[in-house]
Amino acid sequence: MVSIPAAVRENSGLFIRNAWYVVAWDYEVLDDALFERTILGESVIVYRAMDGAPVVMENRCCHRAAPLSLGRKEGDCVRCMYHGLRFDRRGVCVEIPGQARIPADARVKIFPAVQRTRLIWVWMGDPLKADATLIPDTYSVQHPAWASKPGYKNFGANLLLLADNLLDFAHLSYVHENTLGGSTAIAEAPPVITGLEQRGIRIVRRVSGVEPAPYHRQLGQFKGLVNRWWDYTLSISGMFIMSSGVQSADKPEGDLDGALLFHSCQALTPETADSTHYFFSHAHNFAIDAAAVIESIYRSIVTAFDEDKRMIEAQRLVMARQPQRPLVGIAADGALVRFRRLFSAALAAEQNVAAEHNMATDASRTRGVEAE
Repeated sequence: MVSIPAAVRENSGLFIRNAWYVVAWDYEVLDDALFERTILGESVIVYRAMDGAPVVMENRCCHRAAPLSLGRKEGDCVRCMYHGLRFDRRGVCVEIPGQARIPADARVKIFPAVQRTRLIWVWMGDPLKADATLIPDTYSVQHPAWASKPGYKNFGANLLLLADNLLDFAHLSYVHENTLGGSTAIAEAPPVITGLEQRGIRIVRRVSGVEPAPYHRQLGQFKGLVNRWWDYTLSISGMFIMSSGVQSADKPEGDLDGALLFHSCQALTPETADSTHYFFSHAHNFAIDAAAVIESIYRSIVTAFDEDKRMIEAQRLVMARQPQRPLVGIAADGALVRFRRLFSAALAAEQNVAAEHNMATDASRTRGVEAE
């Protein structure tokens, strides 16, 4: 029997900031437009510099707090359309109409941003810690051997509730009975859970001799029973990457001839304490030039995610009515409890560093005042 630590349940409104989060798909950020989105409770604008590189800037002019999303892009710069201040891609004000001298503090916050494959990533924490080599490998989103259609949804629930859903595939048997599931054997199969360098969880689950999922039947690949497997990781910053497949049950394990293989990249990016951006790509390495197959798989995934969305948002509303009421744990909760403990530990460590920094800053200011 396992239970969710109360302290972890209360962390739903807090964010791990020193991590890479997906802020947008490439197609959302056009060459000559400003794209607004709220990330970790902060409104930002995303645009492309003249060289095509993404720029993520706080959505607030330093002058009168006008939203820069109502401004316009001018080359590498953004002009506030309230009083005309113009900011370059570093966030520095380079023009104030009617004023020659520009105050040194006339600037706006810039967040480190990188595009990898078709995803635009942002680092909302300490910019000195923004190491681009830490960005997860989402190769299948844009790879000639794989095909997929990118998708996006907004969930009215915090990241941890979505993580719970992803960490326990037992729900496939019931929430997705008529889409991705199709067999109660999935819920009955024990997962193999391992740590991921203290920054997340890895889970492997396999079922043998089961009916194919309804969406596998739609692809017309299997006539009898199948074997299915899932191998995935979920990082504490909400990046889910999964290799999965389905093969005829009469084939020996490891024989992938005729198997359907998938590679899924799903990014959970906190919007607010009670809402989460959900970016997803469910790629396949068969019939990659068949538009009908790509669309069919995409529609099946969207339908399944709508099933998740309905359940998770309803769950959040029930929990909000009695937030202190305890939850009864079952064996299937093992992965989510471990994940939440990792999340809580990382969050606490980040907050401790921030608190120590603030104390040092306050002490320095006090010494400065005393010296005067």
